[in-house]
Amino acid sequence: MLASITALSISVWIHVTAALVGFGATFAEAVTFPVAMKLDKRHLPYVHKLQLFINQRLATPALVVILITGFYQVSEGDWSFGDAWISLTFLIVIILGGLLGAYFVPTDRKLFDQVTKELASGGELSQDYLAAVRREGVVGSITGILIVIALFLMITKP
Repeated sequence: MLASITALSISVWIHVTAALVGFGATFAEAVTFPVAMKLDKRHLPYVHKLQLFINQRLATPALVVILITGFYQVSEGDWSFGDAWISLTFLIVIILGGLLGAYFVPTDRKLFDQVTKELASGGELSQDYLAAVRREGVVGSITGILIVIALFLMITKP
């Protein structure tokens, strides 16, 4: 049997590729802070710039591609926006978009500025900075769980 390549199958491929590239990189963010702290805290501004780059240049465009291809797949496939797995996944995508734009991007901008100033003025990290980094780590973990749930829903279609 020969493979049948259709517009729908191409859309699924683009959709999965966007999820892999755009959100796969975000999972690496969890290790950047601890690695930087083990090496030298002078690397912390780079951590925040890297996270900002990943979120702006990989995750956000991927989210747009995921939404566009997802809408197309629902319109062309044998699914409905009333299907619970599609509705829940769509809700997760909206939450992820909100977190990217309203939390992660501004937080990393703020933390970059804050840690740069703290390192320049003596090198001691404030409790405020460390608490904000811990908060971002917790929100990042929750975000990772949401991504995994969305993957589960899209693969199993319960």
